[in-house]
Amino acid sequence: MLKFLFEREQGLLDPLNLRRAESTRRTFALELSRHRDVEMTSQGAVNSIDIDLIESRYLLSGFSDGTAAIHDIINQTGNVKYTCKVVCKIDRNNRYRHNSSIQSVCWYPLDTGIFTTSGTDKLLKVWDTNNLIPVDEYEFSGIVYQHDLSPVATKHCLIAVGCQSSRLKLVDLKSGASSHMLKGHQSSIYCVKWSPKDEFILASGGADNRVLLWDVRSAKGAMKVLDQYNGKEPSDNITGNTAHHGAINGLTFTSDGLHLISYGTDNCIRLWDSNSGKNCLINYGNVPNDTKKLVQLSVSNGCSPDVLFIPNRSNIDMFDVYTGEKIDRLKGHYNSVNCCKFHSPTQDVYSGGNDRNILIWTPDTDSSYDDYLKTQSELKENSADEVRTTRTTVMIDTWSSDEDD
Repeated sequence: MLKFLFEREQGLLDPLNLRRAESTRRTFALELSRHRDVEMTSQGAVNSIDIDLIESRYLLSGFSDGTAAIHDIINQTGNVKYTCKVVCKIDRNNRYRHNSSIQSVCWYPLDTGIFTTSGTDKLLKVWDTNNLIPVDEYEFSGIVYQHDLSPVATKHCLIAVGCQSSRLKLVDLKSGASSHMLKGHQSSIYCVKWSPKDEFILASGGADNRVLLWDVRSAKGAMKVLDQYNGKEPSDNITGNTAHHGAINGLTFTSDGLHLISYGTDNCIRLWDSNSGKNCLINYGNVPNDTKKLVQLSVSNGCSPDVLFIPNRSNIDMFDVYTGEKIDRLKGHYNSVNCCKFHSPTQDVYSGGNDRNILIWTPDTDSSYDDYLKTQSELKENSADEVRTTRTTVMIDTWSSDEDD
């Protein structure tokens, strides 16, 4: 790192490269935080979390008992030890809360005054953050597994909704109505994700083992049906192309939107080229997945290489996105992990699970610095040994020359 700082000081290094190098170093040194925790607010499992895009300050979480909470994750106390306090919460006494488990939560991308929740009571609710009352509500025919809003949309305000139906629903916040439905899946849709690159591109995965890419400007059908064999094997005329040999309940794009990552109940992770729809054929190994609900994945931003964070029972596995190499395993939860979220400004990771805890994983910069000091000490000792050896050799050569004379 000192080399990067020296080159930056001399004007030989682009500041973006220095930032990427430091972000990568911190991401690769994650451990369970010893100084920070999150105030517990619910007796239910943590099913979904999200961090706002405006200030990157507020953590929104949804629980299995129908409650939700917002925590302030920025430490402004000046103390080393800090507990993220609850800013506001929808508790069991709130008559507008969900009657059953919340499965998905999402901030409105342009304003922290609005957030959305959905769950097994078949409802999608749009909340006023200041008053904690729903300003709009949408009812569906089955369980809502996940909903998502585009982080880059400027020409539409659509919420994609995956539910216990083969039709992908799009809800328009401006008109307050369901704008249209996308037909292509043959069973329940477990996960939906908007592209961070193109505001009109949407991905969905379901119980029919399929991942579909949509251009929402065209409702005629899916833009691409992802095939795990890249067309090299004949497709089943009944089921069509499949992305996995099991249901898909986890989807996320890389931060640049060029790749899509899918996770299925066949215990496989797959990386797809979002432009061509081709399977990149990266082997991540076997990652157990026996749940029939949403599993929230996360990918780092600003690192080289990008890192995938994926729940693996009571742990979180870290993988190199483009090689499939396992980097580390984060251990700290006492029960299954349901969701994780990477916090780009500080390279932290937040996770929630069935143990009702939200844990914070922070870079272990202290040990990294200790390792650096140890390395520097070893280098100094080696240099000193070399100097002593050189001096001894010179003295021997000089003595030999005197004898010869």
